[in-house]
Amino acid sequence: MWAFSAPDYWGAPEAGGESFLEEELCCIDAPDLDELHFFIRGLVEIPVRGLGEPLTYSVWVSLSAANFQRAVERWDDPARADEKPYFGWLSNNIPGYPDTIQLKTRVHTREPGRRPFVELEPTDHPLAVEQREGIDAHRLGEIAKVCGG
Repeated sequence: MWAFSAPDYWGAPEAGGESFLEEELCCIDAPDLDELHFFIRGLVEIPVRGLGEPLTYSVWVSLSAANFQRAVERWDDPARADEKPYFGWLSNNIPGYPDTIQLKTRVHTREPGRRPFVELEPTDHPLAVEQREGIDAHRLGEIAKVCGG
């Protein structure tokens, strides 16, 4: 698994009064923005043909204020796995792919203790194609080189 410690927009020196960065949740209150921006950590899973485990990227996705509030309210609720997916924007640039910032996503919450599944909009972006179609195991070596693993 490759993990991003914060959304690419996180810049602690510029972050204002209500900003926070936790392990699973983030809020950015930047002086040059007219509203707060909310993020949740989730998993982009890429099936690897011939292996039982997917390649996983732990990424940040921006959510609307209403969806963020709903996710927080339902954080410990076992029924959160039944929530409709939340719309979001991918908020990390994943090495080895064309720009992944602002790819459209659907965030599927799972039972408490499991990070949400991040489903990319089915476009022709290479990351979205790999999520839909999977990758061969040899591709893992290429990814490890560009991700520093």
